[in-house]
Amino acid sequence: MWRILMTCLLIFPAVSWTWCQEKPKPKPPAVPPDTQVLRDLEYVPEGHERHKLDLYLPQKANKPMPLIVWIHGGGWRGGSKDNPPTLWLAERGYALASINYRLSQHATFPAQIHDCKAAIRWLRAHASKYDIDPNRIGVIGASAGGHLAALLGAGGDIPELEGNLGLTKVSSRVQAVCDIFGPTDFLRFEPMNRDPKSVLAQLLGGTVEEKKELARLASPVTHASKDDPPFLILHGTADKVVPLAQSEYLENALRGAGVEVTLIRIDNAGHGGPQFNTPEIRKTISDFFDKHLRAVK
Repeated sequence: MWRILMTCLLIFPAVSWTWCQEKPKPKPPAVPPDTQVLRDLEYVPEGHERHKLDLYLPQKANKPMPLIVWIHGGGWRGGSKDNPPTLWLAERGYALASINYRLSQHATFPAQIHDCKAAIRWLRAHASKYDIDPNRIGVIGASAGGHLAALLGAGGDIPELEGNLGLTKVSSRVQAVCDIFGPTDFLRFEPMNRDPKSVLAQLLGGTVEEKKELARLASPVTHASKDDPPFLILHGTADKVVPLAQSEYLENALRGAGVEVTLIRIDNAGHGGPQFNTPEIRKTISDFFDKHLRAVK
């Protein structure tokens, strides 16, 4: 235990402490009954070991099913597709994919969004095989995963974000985004954007000042445009890791572009915690996806 803690302190500054500290592991969510689980599907043939995803397919849902893709957090240098906390969505008739992507110790940005987009393209290309509707794909993520989810939604088909991994002649666009306390504007991500040892510097391969154009490319606020899908954003008012202002920047950028966006501020909630998994919050999330993914486009 102390070895882990000391390693975190040496690698990360105080501002990044919450991103890496060892926390009690909650009991993994149970797979809903009558759900087929397909693990370690390669979305980039013969790619990196992280180029894999898991699929959870409810057997009694109406076919073809809308799909929701979960993107894990972990400061872009930790986390896993295993045991996604959104398995409850399968009980509501959604197919669920949980994806891995290359971490910052494997490759710097834009590798992470290239991987996420490759996964979306693979899922869309193979939709008919799994009784998924390719025109109804939503994405949800928390923290670093929220950042990548927001970038999927705002990034559209921007070539620098698209990459050329796996299947390339398929759209990577998504139809709805739920961003849970993800950072959205790295140029205003104080004070982490100035710390050369922060998880952000590890993602970019240098500080924001040293990698300003890359930081701008990696910021979802940069890409907000009128053709973006609807967004639901959830953020705690007491978040000391990713300030609430980060979600407010994105809300303002999307609204200014004419995009449908809702920001839910959760009073006294920090960077995660049980406040994000209440029946009320689950209903907010499911109502959002029902509105935008249930209707046939």
